[in-house]
Amino acid sequence: MVKSYLKYEHSKTFGLITSPSSNALWTSDKNIQNTTLRHSGAGKAVVGADEEVLCWDVKKGELLSRWRDKDCVAEVTTIARSNADPDVFAVGYGDGSIRIWDANIASIIVSFNGHRSAVTVLTFDNEGSRLASGSKDTDTIVWDLIAEVGLYKLRGHENQITGLQFLYPNIIDVGPEGDNDQAVNVNGAVSSKADQPGFLLTTSKDAKIKIWDLASQHCIETHIAQSNGECWALGLSPDGSGCITAGKDGELRVWAIDLRGLADSASQIGQEVGRKYLRERGSLQRQGKDRTTGVSFHPRGKYIAAHGSEKAVELWRIRSESEVQKALARKRKRRREKLLAAQSETGKKALVNGEDKEESIGTADIMDVIVPYVIVRTGGKVRSVDWGLGSTSKALHLLSANTNNELELYNVSSKTPEKKTKSEEAPEYNRTFAVDMPGHRTDVRSVALSSDDRMLASSSNGSLKIWNVRTQSCIRTIDCGYALCSSFLPGDKIVVVGNRNGELEVFDIASSTLIETVKAHDGPIWTLHVHPDGKFMATGSADKSAKFFNFEVIEEEIQGARRNSPRFALVHTRTLKVSDDILSLRFSPDSRLLALSLLDNTVKVFFVDSLKLFLNLYGHKLPVLNMDISYDSKLIVTCSADKNVRIWGLDFGDCHKAFFAHQDSIMQVAFVPHNQDGNGHHFFSASKDRMIKYWDGDKFEQIQKLEGHHGEIWAMTVSRTGEFLVTASHDKSIRIWQQTDEQIFLEEEREKEMEELYDNTLTTSLEQDEEPNAEKNEVAAAGKQTTETLMAGEKIVEALEIGIPDLEAMRQWSQVKAIQPNTAAPDRHPIFLYGNTTAEAHVLSVVQKIKAAALQDALLVLPFNQITALFTFLQIWAEKQWNLPLTCRVLFFMLKIHHKQIVASKTMRPMLDGLRQFLRRALQRQKDEMGFNLAALNFVGTRMKDKGSKDYVDEAMWEEEEEKIGKGKKKRAFVDVA
Repeated sequence: MVKSYLKYEHSKTFGLITSPSSNALWTSDKNIQNTTLRHSGAGKAVVGADEEVLCWDVKKGELLSRWRDKDCVAEVTTIARSNADPDVFAVGYGDGSIRIWDANIASIIVSFNGHRSAVTVLTFDNEGSRLASGSKDTDTIVWDLIAEVGLYKLRGHENQITGLQFLYPNIIDVGPEGDNDQAVNVNGAVSSKADQPGFLLTTSKDAKIKIWDLASQHCIETHIAQSNGECWALGLSPDGSGCITAGKDGELRVWAIDLRGLADSASQIGQEVGRKYLRERGSLQRQGKDRTTGVSFHPRGKYIAAHGSEKAVELWRIRSESEVQKALARKRKRRREKLLAAQSETGKKALVNGEDKEESIGTADIMDVIVPYVIVRTGGKVRSVDWGLGSTSKALHLLSANTNNELELYNVSSKTPEKKTKSEEAPEYNRTFAVDMPGHRTDVRSVALSSDDRMLASSSNGSLKIWNVRTQSCIRTIDCGYALCSSFLPGDKIVVVGNRNGELEVFDIASSTLIETVKAHDGPIWTLHVHPDGKFMATGSADKSAKFFNFEVIEEEIQGARRNSPRFALVHTRTLKVSDDILSLRFSPDSRLLALSLLDNTVKVFFVDSLKLFLNLYGHKLPVLNMDISYDSKLIVTCSADKNVRIWGLDFGDCHKAFFAHQDSIMQVAFVPHNQDGNGHHFFSASKDRMIKYWDGDKFEQIQKLEGHHGEIWAMTVSRTGEFLVTASHDKSIRIWQQTDEQIFLEEEREKEMEELYDNTLTTSLEQDEEPNAEKNEVAAAGKQTTETLMAGEKIVEALEIGIPDLEAMRQWSQVKAIQPNTAAPDRHPIFLYGNTTAEAHVLSVVQKIKAAALQDALLVLPFNQITALFTFLQIWAEKQWNLPLTCRVLFFMLKIHHKQIVASKTMRPMLDGLRQFLRRALQRQKDEMGFNLAALNFVGTRMKDKGSKDYVDEAMWEEEEEKIGKGKKKRAFVDVA
């Protein structure tokens, strides 16, 4: 009989506040009724956390919601919020996909897939109807969020896109109030807003800044953004009149944008040759000399935040016009004084042209316009910052997401220029709120479970945290040294931690106190293990010794009192000296043997009672990093930096099997601690290749592969029941993998792996790049073939293949039935019989089920010989007026793709004529219906406005009118004719 295994699946993730792979956004908390929260400006923080998006309450430090797509395992790389709807967020992922999320219901509105590699930057337009995305594949794609399609792909940059911003020329509304359909340009030309796609500003690591005209879809201007290498950030002022690019060595370059010129070019048919819309205004220098990774303008436009990868955010202030004029006047005054001094020295009168001529702000030095304001020192290296808009305008609120798994909200005092004193001090700032409790600042190096599997201890450099496994909430946080190993002691009330200084730290969980610090070794304590009988423990260190400590309660004198107090203590009893550093140490479950792994690549097994050598295990080429002994003390599994796992027998020390297990060093192995389901010889291995693997130690087969971590896995522990395991990784996350009731078979798992490999090679072959020497078009179609689009295309082909014969058979039967009413119905495909449907309805339902974003790529899969069949059904849909938007979309796309072949085909022309007639008739009818509805809505709106309007009434005049009416004047009557 084929052996089955129970499947393990990812269950929960915790310990991660924000990942360094993504930016963070601040959003207001308008729905919360708590007024103190609103006035403090705390709000919410939306951050990327591996493959999830987390929404944190910044004031309380609570997790409000978690957005995750089960089908996506790629990590979040960028987040953007819509300007039109603050609850709509666009999230870019590491696999090139984009998902639009609704924050209220934490669900996906639409998904896009067009980039070949990670999405690096996203931005919405002002109306929230378009989204621009930039990627590491050097392409920029503009997406239509209403039609849910990619409009076009802009190519021109030669490296990763680092900045994207929509530009809108100055457009002034001239229509009646509430009617924004008509707009006037700055040059007086009237145009429709729908006809103004605007412009796109892009920057890239290739050090170029480009302006793209979205109406003609081409680049109209290119500049070198940075003089000393790559351009890493782009910030656009709120009014769009200027921008700042940032790169290496702390250089910020300021650019002025000619919006009036862009408005003129948008309304002109031709383009002026040689006209420049971007003008360099000068450079600013940050105090930090590292790479600038972020530039952000305050929404009110007076402040700029810039940061690199150090622990600081530099704020700059844009001076007002009067301040700039004063600064220029002071400069002129100093120049005049210098000239007068020079004249008095030489005795000659110096003539200077334009000495007293006033300079305009447009020509002033940029250092006079933008001045340093304050440097905010943060608690960790900054990954991204975002401005928070508080209820009060007096203070600035700055949200900082740090690479050490921490969110901070700073309150910076804003000074008005009138209140400045002569002794000008730097503005004050303070950290008002922080989200730091639910995670470690540094990588978790050790995890340990309590005996009842209810508590989890995770330790890192500087902190020990105790977690509730069921709720994933942090119960205790205790300061400790650089922890390397940890364990609960019997009773689950005390945790012992071994650190890099050779000390054992003993903590009481209930009181969160350090009971005792024992200087156990002279080198780092790499490993510790509690003896199965729970009476003592052993530690292994780099000082080439293993030490044994008994658990005892000693009486300690209380100073100033005559009584003694009982206290827990570790009492050193024995020491075992070995030839090299000890990396791992394990007791066998039967309490008989002690295994040590040494730095010389060997494993030595000793008797616990006499400490005499029992076995020497040779075979690994690099040091053994970890090992474990099975529940029956018959097998020992070792893992090494040589990427191999070896299974040994503990009877004679023979190697049962050695296999290449991972692509990198294997950090941990652990057996299932019992044999209830016959899985006592099954074990897990965790590696720096981000993978966890589940193995059968008897058959030497890989059972399952667990993927999910986005960094090296440092620590792993299996629960006492074997129902779940816990892993901790360099990505700062702690994950729980739960055993399910689903059975898996080895043959099926191998088949799934082969299918995944085939699908990956298929999609990569379809998405092959053009030849290196071939010239790329500046604009291309925004599409990408995925497994989903290929499957959708195959479904359309299948529906057409069974639909055309059925359509023909039913047509012939209807003709025969008109003559002979008793004619039997023809044999039809079971799909049509089961659903009692027609061929055209079935094909339409297949096309409707395909997502709008994937439809065009699915239609590309169709061979040309199926186009005639598709057009046959399009004609029927147009005639019956079924789903006209979809019918038109499919028709126009197919005409665009296969235009030459369709024009050359004699059979297609009559079909197109028929389609044109049906479509024009149907579209005219829809147009009339929409016109009627619009007129009705306008009428209802006018009525509502008339009834709801309130006019100002002067009481004195009203009383006079009443008196006149009372004296016998006739009242005027109003009749509602409608």
